[in-house]
Amino acid sequence: MAEPVLTFTDRGIYCPAADVFIDPWRPVDRALITHGHADHARPGMNRYLATHEAAPVTRHRLGDISIETVAYGETRRIGGATVSFHPAGHVPGSAQIRVEVGGEIWVVSGDYKVEDDGLSEPFAPVGCHAFITECTFGLPVFRWERQQEVAAQIDAWWRANAAAGRASILGAYALGKAQRLLAAIDASIGPILTHGAVENTNEVLRGQGVALPGTVRVTPETDPKRYPGALVLATPSALGTPWARRFGPASTGFASGWMALRGVRRRRAADRGFVLSDHADWDGLNAAIRETGAERIFATHGYTAIFRRWLAEQGYDAAIVETQYEGESLDTPEDAA
Repeated sequence: MAEPVLTFTDRGIYCPAADVFIDPWRPVDRALITHGHADHARPGMNRYLATHEAAPVTRHRLGDISIETVAYGETRRIGGATVSFHPAGHVPGSAQIRVEVGGEIWVVSGDYKVEDDGLSEPFAPVGCHAFITECTFGLPVFRWERQQEVAAQIDAWWRANAAAGRASILGAYALGKAQRLLAAIDASIGPILTHGAVENTNEVLRGQGVALPGTVRVTPETDPKRYPGALVLATPSALGTPWARRFGPASTGFASGWMALRGVRRRRAADRGFVLSDHADWDGLNAAIRETGAERIFATHGYTAIFRRWLAEQGYDAAIVETQYEGESLDTPEDAA
């Protein structure tokens, strides 16, 4: 019996024909990286391969690494495998990795969303025999509103706070979510201040030509009184801390898919929850899987047991793969350093 295209090991997803790992969580010689979030791009690998667009932020996060880059759709022959990277729509530079060995095609999706956010390269379905998918929001309760509708909700909240003399502190992941918000909101409402981790990522992406509105980095010397009615983009871990309290009277919001669940907002010390995720919702997951044409589906992180059972009921050969990917977490940010 032929060896499978990909196997699942205690170091990560492994391709024997190419002797490479995809998003490994333990040190290996050669790693193919879907995107720069901390649970997918980890330190300690001898060599990295990522898209041109993902490399700058990966270098920013991991330091002096040996990283080679490829264009979307470009094929590489590595050992006995043909490898290519295709847009995942998750964050700028994110990719699905297609691996073909002996005519059999497997795709590792990493994290993905199917809505075009106007910032990330839009998700592109890749035909395959086996598809490795996340299911962070793999329950029918998770169905997203359109991005422009959520942006309008944030704008209205920000305007009302500014009119009342309050700052608007909005929690969002430093890589992807924060820049998506910046590109979607009405920047004319008032000044926009940013947590250092957010601004560091902004600078990397601006250096790649990503257009973002003007922002002001918050430093110990920043005087909030100089920026009345500001929107403050903060990392999730900064909410409810002395860093956030410096802005005086403020309303706190949090942008996450988890805001669809009652009670979650209170856990984040937030007055308002905005349902916005860089991961596919229930309908997005099912649509993406259908479009691959795959018969074998592996669920890696999220509501894996429930989602696997659902897929099996739909006629798929579905299985669960244990990994160390975290998806969109309330307690451990995807973009933790």
